[in-house]
Amino acid sequence: MADSGNLSDRECIPCKGGVDPLNPTQQQELLKQLSGGWEVVDNHHLQKTYKFADFLSALEFTNKAGHIAEEQNHHPEITLTWGVVTIRIWTHKVDGLTESDFILAAKFDAAA
Repeated sequence: MADSGNLSDRECIPCKGGVDPLNPTQQQELLKQLSGGWEVVDNHHLQKTYKFADFLSALEFTNKAGHIAEEQNHHPEITLTWGVVTIRIWTHKVDGLTESDFILAAKFDAAA
């Protein structure tokens, strides 16, 4: 696990499988580097709910998050409702969390 610079300044590394997901200790160390609101759920995925003043603001953030995900080639689950965007991130190839998941989370926070 690399540890240079802010997570949001780093790039997601495509996972081709064959690596172990992060253990709970590694997850908690990276979680400390994210802004508030993120939680590790079942040692499997990251989740955060962002709140906005209205639907349009939530939609604009959803579109930003989609562009970031596409740039990073790392695609989360994004749920949009009126004024609320919930993001769930995990690495499908390892069925758990990798460092890239935390990097993507930090990029979303920087865009919010």
